[in-house]
Amino acid sequence: MARAETGPDFIEALARGLDVIRVFQPGRASMSLTEVATAAGLARPTARRILLTLQELGYARAEQGGFALTPRVLELGMSYVRSMGLWEVARPHMERLVEQTNESSSIAQLDGSDIVYVARVAVPKIVALRVQIGTRFPALQTSLGKVLLAALPPAEVSRVLAEPSRSGIQPRWEPDAEERDAALRVVRAKGWALTDEELSLGIRSVAAPLRNGLGEVIASVNVNVHAAETSVRKLTQEYLPLLLTTAGAISADWARYETVPEVTAS
Repeated sequence: MARAETGPDFIEALARGLDVIRVFQPGRASMSLTEVATAAGLARPTARRILLTLQELGYARAEQGGFALTPRVLELGMSYVRSMGLWEVARPHMERLVEQTNESSSIAQLDGSDIVYVARVAVPKIVALRVQIGTRFPALQTSLGKVLLAALPPAEVSRVLAEPSRSGIQPRWEPDAEERDAALRVVRAKGWALTDEELSLGIRSVAAPLRNGLGEVIASVNVNVHAAETSVRKLTQEYLPLLLTTAGAISADWARYETVPEVTAS
């Protein structure tokens, strides 16, 4: 089916290929041809050609009468991360933070009303929601998202949060506009954010902003803990100072990274 409101340079075949990749969601690691075609809104022959093309390129494989994506698909998301250079800059600092806290740390950016994880150093712990590069959560109910929303002009927050979340998550905390704005004012005043089981039971975290050389917030970084293991007091009194030091170090290195001139081969 052709899409409405596309420009003359829009490549429908590419869009359909991306649609097929996106239908593989958590709990649907393997899908039959019919399931893929139905979920992507495509005719079976079209879906089959796309899947076979993805298989030939190494992004999909046939298994048990259906198809599944391969780990090579991660290259598509990592291309974005690598193109920024943020992972290379942040990794040693995040690894040090994880060694100090024995808790996972992630970096996220805002995409509509969601956050998207773009970097992560994890420890093997059982958590309520699995997180990996590319995972989306509603921004307002996460410490990472609160930091990013607080960095926006107040008038922009309502517009951003009016966009439907694409995370598929129903958060526990759903404030009205007045409560939301009050929470973000606190984040602006403190310079960091806390969430305590607002997204899901068991998830507690603190986050701080990452800034470029102009002082603009480009992302946020957090420490994530299990609420049953780590109190708010320990999170804010022991881990938060380490997080703020880490965020400052990443921001300083990023500012230096931005000043390095690009070298191109002639």
